[in-house]
Amino acid sequence: MKSFTLAELAEYLQAELRGDPQHCIKGLASLELAESNQISFLSNIKYAAYLHQSKAGAVLLKPEQAKDYQGNTLLLKNPYLGFAKLSRLFDDARPAAGYCHPSAVIAADAFIHASAHIGPGVVIESDCEVQAGAVIGAHSVLAQGCVIGENTQLHPRVTLYRRVQIGKDCIIHSGAVLGCDGFGFAPTGGDWEKIAQLGNLIIEDQVEIGANTTIDRGALGDTVIGRDVKIDNLVHIAHNVRVGEHTAITACVGIAGSTEIGANCMFGGNSGIAGHIQICDGVQVTGMGMVTGSITEPGVYSSGTGLLPGNQWRKSAVRFRQLDEMNQKVRNLEKQLQQLSDPE
Repeated sequence: MKSFTLAELAEYLQAELRGDPQHCIKGLASLELAESNQISFLSNIKYAAYLHQSKAGAVLLKPEQAKDYQGNTLLLKNPYLGFAKLSRLFDDARPAAGYCHPSAVIAADAFIHASAHIGPGVVIESDCEVQAGAVIGAHSVLAQGCVIGENTQLHPRVTLYRRVQIGKDCIIHSGAVLGCDGFGFAPTGGDWEKIAQLGNLIIEDQVEIGANTTIDRGALGDTVIGRDVKIDNLVHIAHNVRVGEHTAITACVGIAGSTEIGANCMFGGNSGIAGHIQICDGVQVTGMGMVTGSITEPGVYSSGTGLLPGNQWRKSAVRFRQLDEMNQKVRNLEKQLQQLSDPE
């Protein structure tokens, strides 16, 4: 079990320590559940009531939150960021470097750096490159011409189609399928003619992609996921989409083809983004939002209706269907009022 003194954690976080520097910490927990050998944090004011009841061995706090707290504290401007950094200290170790399981099938001309980890059942086809410190999890598949950057980790059962390029320090979770064909078909008048997807998928540095997420390759140009983009589980990104750096996309979002998304955007769960549109930097779409046209101004956008009691929702649904008729009646009344107000 990993163990650190509060003095060591304070130095790691560059935080001010108030309390016993030799107190031993062996894990992290919430304020409600933490024990004396665990450290916790307070970032959301809703949980402030738990602070003085907590049994935590230490708490990450803002200086103004610690005035009346008598326990061990590490003082930071951003306790949540401090918690994020500490979580990595207590995380499980990465698989051993410089290991290749004997059941892996690797093409003779593939380049595998000596410090990479190749798990059991992995398939790596011709012309692939796996750079220093990369981890390829069990039963993952790299089709021809794929490139995996330094220190990138593919968890078990990740599938990369041909020529997918992944940068440094990325994390790809199980079940992700990257570089698959986009949904491209030409109608013939009765059948469909498949359009070959000739572009690539390029994933830049520090990207994380969640479990069972799919990202299509480009039809002609490339699909590009920018630096430090974070993508949740069960997301679909279609062909020729471009996502700007530092954007976050949560679960069950669907992005249609050839859409361009700017930097520092956020998309809530179950959002839908239409194809062939542009979304500028700094846009936040709340959950269930449906984006059908380009967005040119940063800000928060919503469209899905909020939850209502069943009876009230049914009444609202009826009113919604009546809106066109009601609008026409209002316009007719406006015309009548205008006629009455006009002088003879």
